Amino acid sequence: MTYDFDTLIDRRGTDSQKWQKYAGRDILPLWVADMDFRSPPEVIAALRARVDHGVFGYAQPTQSAIDAVVEAMHARHGWSIEPSWLVWLPGLVVGLNITARAFAQPGEAVLCNTPVYPPFMTAPVQQGRQVITVPLSLGKAEGRAAAARRWEIDWEAMERAVTPRTRLFFLCNPHNPVARVFRREELARLAEFCLRHDLLLCSDEIHCDLILDELPHVPSGTLGAEIARRTITLLAPSKTYNLPGLGTSLAIIPDPGLRARFVRATAGIVAEVNCLGYAACEAAYRHGEPWRRALLHYLRGNREHLLTCLARELPELRVEAPIEATYLAWFNIEALGLKDPVAHFEKHGVGLSAGRDFGARPGTCLRLNFGCPRATLVEALARMKQAVASR
Repeated sequence: MTYDFDTLIDRRGTDSQKWQKYAGRDILPLWVADMDFRSPPEVIAALRARVDHGVFGYAQPTQSAIDAVVEAMHARHGWSIEPSWLVWLPGLVVGLNITARAFAQPGEAVLCNTPVYPPFMTAPVQQGRQVITVPLSLGKAEGRAAAARRWEIDWEAMERAVTPRTRLFFLCNPHNPVARVFRREELARLAEFCLRHDLLLCSDEIHCDLILDELPHVPSGTLGAEIARRTITLLAPSKTYNLPGLGTSLAIIPDPGLRARFVRATAGIVAEVNCLGYAACEAAYRHGEPWRRALLHYLRGNREHLLTCLARELPELRVEAPIEATYLAWFNIEALGLKDPVAHFEKHGVGLSAGRDFGARPGTCLRLNFGCPRATLVEALARMKQAVASR
């Protein structure tokens, strides 16, 4: 089946947060991680069938929906999970907040690497916990033919940063915003670090089905029985199938004691997943694989166009390491010397994410979402070229 990722879908004047941000202004929004593609037709059909049923009461996942998740994890990543391990959530950010709330006491700390998805840093603080950040480092290029370096964990800095009051490590893999896929040996070292320092591992794997290169995703829960008992994995179909507005995410927690603590921390403050979210989740995991493969092919083309354009026409914007996964590009813009780079690019019609929100130094980095029709990306890059020329 052929899928259409080129059609421009007008989201202006709708409930889209992405497009409402610039309502009434000629700005292409490439900021929030929300693609401008229609979801898989099988998902849309499942939602229509559920709406046609006409009754929208309180919902729980059907056995078929649960089986769809279990089967997808095994088929795609070789991860055999038990249905009892699943805790359904109305969003992954909720999971980060609940994890901090459940497994650290007020004043205790969560450790993470920056730059990183902003809720990694805000969720602990919102729950009265501390956050300790350790910057990722740009390692050496791999081999003579390597075109770029890789973002890596600075292990020495990690050892210096961890304290007796640190209770958790928040991992983002594949990584948002630097688009890294961590290798098994790196994850094994992280598992050893967590075990040695008596830390629980909370692994955000929401982009695990959006790997662009020929690299495997290694779930943290597959690194061995000991670390699996200390791991909370958060994931969702939302990024892969463009379903974030349906609010359906999962925590996968093998250890029954940790799972019970997690569930207790949700009591009275976490909403239930709605019936449409369950229907979309099942359809995505059960029937969306051909669409996902077509999406990855299209995103690879967008990535190539983006990187080629930056190298040839916008050398001041440097992607310093390969984009291995996601539809997000993280680039260094220090050469521009802009005090407020987001405002400067908005002035020229492109909305981007500020690097400082991810823990980078102000004025040094921006994030761009290339999960859009090619024509939108082409127009955005033309506007960015004008913005650079007029600085």
